[in-house]
Amino acid sequence: MVENPILPGFNPDPSICRVGRDYYIATSTFEWYPGVQIHHSTDLVNWTLVARPLRRATQLDMRGNPDSCGVWAPCLSHDGARFWLVYTDVKRFDGAFKDAHNYIVHSETIDGDWSDPIYVTSSGFDPSLFHDDDGRKWVLNMRWNHRGPGTGLNPAHDAFDGIELQEWHPDHGLLGEVTTIFTGSPLGLTEAPHLFKKNGFYYLTTAEGGTGYDHAVTMARSKAITGPYEMHPDTHLLTTRFSPDHPLQRVGHGQYVETPEGQGFHSFLCGRPLPGNFCPLGRETGLARIDWHADGWPRLAGGGMAPPATLDLPAKRRPDQPIHRTFQTRSLPPEFQWLRTPYPDRLFTLTGHSLRLTGRESLGSFFEQSLVARRQEHHAYTAATVVMADPPNWQRAAGLITYYNRHKFHAALVTHEPAHGRCLTLVSCLGDWPGEALTIHHHHPLGDGPVRIEVQVDGLTQRFLAATGDAPLAPIGPDLDASLISDEGGRGEHASFTGAFVGMFAMDLTGQGWTADFLRFDYIPSTVGR
Repeated sequence: MVENPILPGFNPDPSICRVGRDYYIATSTFEWYPGVQIHHSTDLVNWTLVARPLRRATQLDMRGNPDSCGVWAPCLSHDGARFWLVYTDVKRFDGAFKDAHNYIVHSETIDGDWSDPIYVTSSGFDPSLFHDDDGRKWVLNMRWNHRGPGTGLNPAHDAFDGIELQEWHPDHGLLGEVTTIFTGSPLGLTEAPHLFKKNGFYYLTTAEGGTGYDHAVTMARSKAITGPYEMHPDTHLLTTRFSPDHPLQRVGHGQYVETPEGQGFHSFLCGRPLPGNFCPLGRETGLARIDWHADGWPRLAGGGMAPPATLDLPAKRRPDQPIHRTFQTRSLPPEFQWLRTPYPDRLFTLTGHSLRLTGRESLGSFFEQSLVARRQEHHAYTAATVVMADPPNWQRAAGLITYYNRHKFHAALVTHEPAHGRCLTLVSCLGDWPGEALTIHHHHPLGDGPVRIEVQVDGLTQRFLAATGDAPLAPIGPDLDASLISDEGGRGEHASFTGAFVGMFAMDLTGQGWTADFLRFDYIPSTVGR
């Protein structure tokens, strides 16, 4: 038996496709760069990160994008000759408008050099590309309606104005008229459309109910691609909104795929809440087996709508291993990302023996932060680093951070305070939005030389430890609330779509580009499961 989720830790909005006996899942990366994660598997159990295709400024520049904006809901497909990737770059979250721009890139190989983007539309977000068996290609998108109450096509949520369909050609762009093919169920918040064709029907999968605990996968079908579409007899294919005690919550937003033998599966996003309904691992990717019934509709194998916590698959999952990085190569280890900018050379360099961060803007910046981090993939783990930093004043700092966004983080930073000299300052933003007020917990004087910093996370609690020289690690300041570093912390789940990260940070608020060297980074999962 294989546990869900199959992709743990901040891997939402899974678009799944199969090419031969190879399976690929693309997931959202929001403001983290490079854009879109693509994992590969041959057994649906063990997945390897093989590509982040949006890697250069011509494809993606998110400087200035607010938290939880950027790349939303990619769609990965293959037309028999090449891979296609559709994605949204969302430039605004608050207010009536979204400013969501949709693009398509392509590549002959999954890990190749993906094309420059072809602009498609800005009518909404969560686009997808469907390749029909007659060779025609169709773009689906949810339409955003900014005009307010009473103007939309779904009474539950006016802004979510239905799923639109339009033919698209790689050389000629959008063709013909836009057709609204589906306006959603009474649950509303209808988004994330995906089409597949089977037994003469076009099946439309959508996500509904928002990103929280009412999330669901809703399905409809039609004999013609332009409709009309009839709703699934059960309305929802997957959801745990009626199963509050299920270990997987917030189930929704996925895509159908079949094995070469014809067995159906459906991907979905989910969260694994800790007590108090906090999901520090963000929205993760799960997989459920699907059976087809005599009425021509798919349903969850075993009945019901809540996906299984375990899958009966023949492969065995590779065990989790500690990861130790010493930065002795010239490329960043694959698990790390940074925020927003397509110009990482301004943030960091690999010297051959360290990761050198160039201090840029603050932890509150939407433009240029020197933060290099990896996902939290376990409810309990230890992360550690060694930093060489001798900041001349309190405007420069470098250290270890647990980070969700600019108003949800804890950090242990080497800096210089007039009353303490070189010291380790424990600082947090405790979910204060929109003020982003800081809480300074502690200043700990440091000796000379490299500083060892460690963070221990155990469920909803975390603590920092540090030492210099041969001294043993010792706790720095109080235990901290790890529930803050979650989707539900701070502003809350409907404005927080990513997940917890842990990593290395440097800032220089004088703008002079002061640097700090990180000699290693360790991520050690707890032995108490995932």
